[in-house]
Amino acid sequence: MPTPERLEKITRVANARQHGIVVLEDIYDPHNAIAVFRSCDAFAVQEIYLVFDKQQAFDPKEMGKATSTSANKWVDFKIFDSIENAYADLSKRDYKTYATVLSDDTLSLYETNLLETEKVAFVLGNEKRGLSEKAIEGADNKIMIPMQGMIQSLNLSVTASICLFELNRQRKSSNNFEQYLLSPGSNSELIKDFCER
Repeated sequence: MPTPERLEKITRVANARQHGIVVLEDIYDPHNAIAVFRSCDAFAVQEIYLVFDKQQAFDPKEMGKATSTSANKWVDFKIFDSIENAYADLSKRDYKTYATVLSDDTLSLYETNLLETEKVAFVLGNEKRGLSEKAIEGADNKIMIPMQGMIQSLNLSVTASICLFELNRQRKSSNNFEQYLLSPGSNSELIKDFCER
């Protein structure tokens, strides 16, 4: 059993967890994924979907335990062999997908109403190729982070962090923040699970 202080922290963290998922499609460098795991934990997102279609799969629980300060211990993973299967699972769970894309018909993240649904999934792609055409075409929305410099993109973990920060900002600025939190039943299960990790 954890100490009372540890249990208090576990309970506080679990009670802050929100509906949200980050989908990583065909990430090449596991260390980039690990940095995203840390951002998910920091911004109260419990679930990460990993899609391995063209890239070699890796076990997220075994990668980079030292460099991520064990963030992979405190988030949960689902692994898919195609973006279509990942999207089907998200749709079944009533998640809306927001693919990060550079194109003419893409909305700025800051002009996107992320409160139109309680369940948001951000979809990020390979470090060099970006998202696949199937990931882009199958997404409910396409978003981008506006750049003001010469470089038109950010690295994977920074992109994830900014998207999650904006999601939190919009939700906490609303009058109904509690609706985005996990249900009391899910929290209880998560607290029990955290105590065993």
